[in-house]
Amino acid sequence: MDFVGTIKLVFRTLLARKGRSFLTILGIVIGVAGVIIIIALGAGAQSLILGQVTKLGSNLLSVSPGGGSANGPPSAIYGITVTTLVNSDADGLRSKSQVPHAVGVNAIVRGPATVMWQNKSVDTNFAGTDSYYPSVVSFTMQEGQFFDQQDAQGNANVAVLGSTVATELFANTGVDPIGQVIKVKNSSQSQPGGIPLRVIGVISPRGSSFFQDNDDQVFLPLVIGQQQLLGIHYLQAINIKVDSADNIDQTTADIKRVLDQNHHIQRAVDEDFTIYSIADAVKVLSTITDALRLFLTAMAAIALVVGGIGILNIMLATVAERTREIGLRKAVGATNRAVMDQFLLEAGMLTFLGGVIGIVIGTIISYLISVLMHYLGYDWAFVVSILSILLAVSVSILTGVIFGLYPALKASRLNPIDALRYE
Repeated sequence: MDFVGTIKLVFRTLLARKGRSFLTILGIVIGVAGVIIIIALGAGAQSLILGQVTKLGSNLLSVSPGGGSANGPPSAIYGITVTTLVNSDADGLRSKSQVPHAVGVNAIVRGPATVMWQNKSVDTNFAGTDSYYPSVVSFTMQEGQFFDQQDAQGNANVAVLGSTVATELFANTGVDPIGQVIKVKNSSQSQPGGIPLRVIGVISPRGSSFFQDNDDQVFLPLVIGQQQLLGIHYLQAINIKVDSADNIDQTTADIKRVLDQNHHIQRAVDEDFTIYSIADAVKVLSTITDALRLFLTAMAAIALVVGGIGILNIMLATVAERTREIGLRKAVGATNRAVMDQFLLEAGMLTFLGGVIGIVIGTIISYLISVLMHYLGYDWAFVVSILSILLAVSVSILTGVIFGLYPALKASRLNPIDALRYE
């Protein structure tokens, strides 16, 4: 029998056993769909992380209070209050002679807040910062302006609203937020009434960066955030924007030198601050997502192996069930090679069909996941690469060939006389 005839025979055999064929390919479908979905999820997660960083910029440094160590992150991460980072440190880092590549330096404190206007109340977050914030973080004003240096240094009772806060307070009221007086209180403390602040600006929608909603915030002068809302005199962070990513290392060294001088630190182990690079954070997160993708892909590969074992068992059962048929074919002249090719083609056809169905199902599920993530507000890319499709199909066919080889060899080696006598 020629190759085309063998193909036709394989199709007729598979169609005659629809239920068994379906059960055979089910494991392959699950495994291939899992490979497609996992690779798509990994690519989507990486695009989300890189997108979050792109919004901040790879040339951003952040200084946090508390010294790091070789064994772990700074103590501030564990909720320990560290008061060593102060306003004068930010002033020192703005010196062009000390940190020449810094194009913007802003100090910041944060906390939960309740914002009130007339009979409306919104639970949000506040950021107490200075007038240098726009030089570090890129954004546009929807209306009004950000507070200037005179407002910040004079402790002016002014506020700038994120777009979400502005919408929740003033939507459908017909009132322009600019010029309205809101009251802000730290929602983690019992403060009667709140601090009255005049709205001078609303920031255009920015979305999230590093999984923080930039629009669900109210910005106010640093001293008000420190003294009136938090009752502190220190900073929670200093952010530095560098003129070029190529100067990150040099600027990091300059920052360390300035802060070591300010804090009278002689040895690196005594440093009471930690400098973070956004680019380094991306590398760490990318390494984590790559490891997770590898682990989950291994789990999907196990599913393919399980599907292959299923093929092995069913093909062995098929050989036993069709022993008389095999004996009859060999009795009328079929060679061992022809019988082996038939069973190998059956296994390969089943796994190929399972691979194609798995690719379709995996692609559809991956697309639905990306739609859901976009609906939830994340910049999630839908990525199904040609490489992942080729890999899935190749592995599925290889699985069929490997696990179908033994049953095919067993069928081809049957003695025709014994096969015809098989009950």
